[in-house]
Amino acid sequence: MNSYSRFRVGNKMSGSVTETTHHQHLHRLYRDHNTWLRGWLRERLSNSADAADLAQDTFVRVMVARTAHSLQQPRHYLATIARGLVIDLYRRRSLEQAYLQALASRPDVHAPCAETRAIILESLLAIDRMLDGLGLRTRQIFLAVQLDGLTYEKTAERFNVSVSTVRKHLAKGLMHCLLMDGE
Repeated sequence: MNSYSRFRVGNKMSGSVTETTHHQHLHRLYRDHNTWLRGWLRERLSNSADAADLAQDTFVRVMVARTAHSLQQPRHYLATIARGLVIDLYRRRSLEQAYLQALASRPDVHAPCAETRAIILESLLAIDRMLDGLGLRTRQIFLAVQLDGLTYEKTAERFNVSVSTVRKHLAKGLMHCLLMDGE
């Protein structure tokens, strides 16, 4: 359960906001800010279809979080959610593009079928989400050892740090992955 969730008791949510009231607040928020949010996203994405999709995803997040009734600055809140969704979209597209380029460089004999490509891409996206919570340096060191196969010594040279620092970052990355996997 995230920090935005509310406990439900019967037909009411804690905090005395009924289902009907929640839907009314959500409808008003959508009516008052959807056009603005789509325009805000369109400016950043230069694509009306993506802007419309991410605007809908933003309102879905608000609906699930059940926060429409308590927003003091709705545009700021919506923009914060949408900004995260834009980052996710770009990250997903970048990862997908890198994967497709790697596939294109392989001979056709070794190219996986469409279903296998979809499974691999989904796995790469899951790994990316798992590593998302790591700091930049920890992520870089973790990937250098785990993905590039560098030794601790070579990794230390690459990042101009000590071998013990590499070990600490690797331990932190492994612990983070274990904790994320358990969720």
